Amino acid sequence: MNWARVPKILPEQAAFRTKCFHPSGDFVEFPEGEIEQSIPERFEKIVRRYPERIAVESAKHRFTYDALNRVANRIAQGILAECGPRVEQIALLLETDAPVIAAIFGVLKSGKIYVPLDPSLPRARLAYILENSQAALLITNFENLSFARELSSNRLPVINLDSLDSSLPTDCPGVSLSPDALAWILYTSGSTGQPKGVVQSHCNALHFVRTYANGFHICPDDRLTLLFTCSANGAAHDMFSALLNGASLHIYNVKEQGPAPMANWLIQTCITLYSSVPTVFRHFLETLSGAETFPRLRLIKLIGEPVSKRDVELFQKYFSSECYLVNRLGSTETGTIRWFFMDKKTQIDGNIVPVGYAADGNETLLLDSAGREVEPEGVGEIAVKSRYLTAGYWRKPDLTDAAFLPAVGDERIYRTGDIGRMLPDGRLLCLGRKDSQVKIRGHRVELTEIEMALTVLPSIKDAVVIAGLDRFNQKCIIAYLVPKRYPKPTVTELRRSLGETLPKHMIPSVFVFLCEFPLAPNGKLDRKSLPKPDYSRPDLETPYVAPRTPFEVKLAGIWAAVLGLERVGIHDNFFDLGGHSLTAMRVVSQVIKQFQFELPFQSLFQAPTVAEMAAVIEAHQRRKVSEADVEHMLAELELLSDDEARRLIAEESAKQSRGDQRD
Repeated sequence: MNWARVPKILPEQAAFRTKCFHPSGDFVEFPEGEIEQSIPERFEKIVRRYPERIAVESAKHRFTYDALNRVANRIAQGILAECGPRVEQIALLLETDAPVIAAIFGVLKSGKIYVPLDPSLPRARLAYILENSQAALLITNFENLSFARELSSNRLPVINLDSLDSSLPTDCPGVSLSPDALAWILYTSGSTGQPKGVVQSHCNALHFVRTYANGFHICPDDRLTLLFTCSANGAAHDMFSALLNGASLHIYNVKEQGPAPMANWLIQTCITLYSSVPTVFRHFLETLSGAETFPRLRLIKLIGEPVSKRDVELFQKYFSSECYLVNRLGSTETGTIRWFFMDKKTQIDGNIVPVGYAADGNETLLLDSAGREVEPEGVGEIAVKSRYLTAGYWRKPDLTDAAFLPAVGDERIYRTGDIGRMLPDGRLLCLGRKDSQVKIRGHRVELTEIEMALTVLPSIKDAVVIAGLDRFNQKCIIAYLVPKRYPKPTVTELRRSLGETLPKHMIPSVFVFLCEFPLAPNGKLDRKSLPKPDYSRPDLETPYVAPRTPFEVKLAGIWAAVLGLERVGIHDNFFDLGGHSLTAMRVVSQVIKQFQFELPFQSLFQAPTVAEMAAVIEAHQRRKVSEADVEHMLAELELLSDDEARRLIAEESAKQSRGDQRD
């Protein structure tokens, strides 16, 4: 392709970026030379500059930069006392909260490599990551301590942050680190049936931070969200972009709190930069009435999934003219590749939202199957040429060689597996995947890994897994199965078995059983002839039971509407019906609206059937009636004399006593 004829950036895009500043903040450019150091070195400079500013805040914790630094130093000293100065991998089994941020900096300050483990993942998957990463130490807390010991099989030392020796010094251990030293290993879905670890260096991490800082003009007055689990690439970018630029990081647990309170949280916390996957953003927007205003919010960044034209329209409906929407393309291997800025007036031609223009430090290529660049406006695989690519996949040299090509000097080329087309004005369109890898609710998923997990089940003869669209045109995972025997396994059985090895986001939403797979004339699977799912109620272990009470009728209607089913039984498990954490948000939001009471988001996980949820609501209604009776009685007592009040209370107590004796 003749790159000389492709515009660097449209004037409109340049204007957006010029205006994308904090209205009162003092932005200081992140110099290119500053990436040639370690993350702890940059962090120490920020701590000295802003010791009393808020660094991290969550529902349970609030750390200033100085406090965060002291906690991180103590953790680093504890790691060094346990392991010594060798370069090793340290695993972190902690929820996304302020302590895991301190632990990450503690690991880096000790000169070691952090490996984040999400406690919600299946035990088998975490055990594989722990073994494959060759972790020398596991850091956890009281909440996960027994699980950590079980995972480590008592082969690894375990540090419990909640009982860390308070006599450990809080001064910086002063470990010297090369910019090229490894900082982390993040595990993603793997085509071989096991997760693969993507390694990243301090220098590359600081390059990513510099790209964000200079592109979004991040300053100490900015307040950034952290909505990702710390085992996700997005979390590393948001965390370091805030804390290596003097801004504050604010943690919101979407899985526990749900999307309904998010609007108030964004407003009250004065968030200026919001970042999430598009699916979370959509569910958040569903909770808005249109009366909300977000006066401090200046930028919304969506990553990890395709952004739809509808997403842009909803952004333009709910947010001010001072706020910008950014569609970002990137990966764990590359950091940010491209981004596209939009405002309230941006028009999207066609149905695909561009991923825009190249971020600093990389060049985008479009390659054909032979590795040659395609003709102008042709379609090809998106490849990235840069010196800031991952060194490769941990202990998987064959996968590294297959994905990366040598270039010139210290640059290499990474083939992303995404298909794209470059428009004449230099904007890139991402048209989807060329392989079995897809993005589901922001998670990168290898469909081959799910197929392998299915075919090892004793009840399954063959399996094909695809990414399709549900009846709401949302991307979902569909599994086509040929059973070994009849009666065939229920969806309940399949989900339970898969849940032992796969994370929840990799478990198919829909299961379709076939006697045999359709074949093309050459004998290969004919994917185009796979039948479309009918999205009827799946076969579950529990037989269908119709709603019996008004509460159950209303709840079953909510579930059916959200899941796109004709009917839902009162004993059907929400997740066996194809529900997941994000559709659960929609259900809880609807329950709150229709029943007019605050329902914790986690309640659907604790009461996952209509009957159980109806019992929760009925108990709440009884408490409301009981509280109203007490308030009425107290109001009447206030109107009585002291003697009359005492007489009535004595009579009521006597009645209660007689009733207790009869019972």
